[in-house]
Amino acid sequence: MCKQLKSHKGFTLIELMIVVAIIGILAAIAIPNFIAYQAKSKQSEAKVSLGAIFTSAVAYQAESQNPQSYAPATISQIGWQPSGTPRYRFFYMDGVNTTTGVGTTINFFPGSSSAASPCNVTAPPASGGFVVASNTSGFTAGANGNIDGDVACDHWFINDVRNLQNPNNDVSL
Repeated sequence: MCKQLKSHKGFTLIELMIVVAIIGILAAIAIPNFIAYQAKSKQSEAKVSLGAIFTSAVAYQAESQNPQSYAPATISQIGWQPSGTPRYRFFYMDGVNTTTGVGTTINFFPGSSSAASPCNVTAPPASGGFVVASNTSGFTAGANGNIDGDVACDHWFINDVRNLQNPNNDVSL
């Protein structure tokens, strides 16, 4: 009977524990990187939407009666609105003062995110630190969002010469 038990092949407890430890080490390395890359992919919503806002604003300016202005009477005249459930709050500023970045009308696009916690995406951007219009008849569009649940907001801006910037990056790799 003892000879029969010894002939069975299998894994020892030590071998199984080594395999579990290796899998744990690999998971500890892979999971944080996966989460960071997943968050970076969520930023593509802001980039794509700001590109669409840029295209809509340029089309509005080309079709408007005053071709020197990007200033619509209402934000709906731009002809862009987010679809689905956006993670970002999108806004549009026309006639930005290129020296100070203030003195402009900030219009939020309807249907944008309205999450106010833990990062208040409904607050307009502070002056400075964002890409401003190339001149006072230009525009700046932006997106505020919180894509990883911390207190920091993710800010994206694009202006009338398609300068896209991300001065406050909510994602770090």
